[in-house]
Amino acid sequence: MKQFCASIPMSCVTLSVIALMFSTLAGCSSNKPVAETNRKSAPLVETTRDGTSTARTVTDYKEDIAHRIAETSSTKVYVERPQALLRSVIVLKFVIDANGRLVRSEISRSNHDRATEVTALSSLRSAAPFPKPPENILRNGRIELSETWLFNNDGRFQLRSIAQPQMNE
Repeated sequence: MKQFCASIPMSCVTLSVIALMFSTLAGCSSNKPVAETNRKSAPLVETTRDGTSTARTVTDYKEDIAHRIAETSSTKVYVERPQALLRSVIVLKFVIDANGRLVRSEISRSNHDRATEVTALSSLRSAAPFPKPPENILRNGRIELSETWLFNNDGRFQLRSIAQPQMNE
């Protein structure tokens, strides 16, 4: 390369500048959301030393749970905007105890697409145990939550609590 550049110095400099410009532009054109691109550098769910979520509200804790599910099912999660007409919408109702264990889960809304029902339930179960819920949001030592899985045609999903806006038709 050095010998080649010595024979055509201006072309090598020009090619180097063009390559640098393309690599810079390629880095700017990522379709991934900021949370996805920073996922490796910082944890999405903050906890205390004993594993208790630092969430202050039920909504914040629900987002912690959604991040945990998305992180443990990353190959099944769609990282761009969901399509306008979704394949399936599954709502699960579930209970988490004071130690972050999944106590119960059930489907509360479905379009009866068995494959997406199984994916939603298995992604919830495989993400357990969860960060311990803060004491101030517990009722009788538990918290009951609902989350919505939004499925694209390819079977990948986003969770409504942390999903990007859907594409327009």
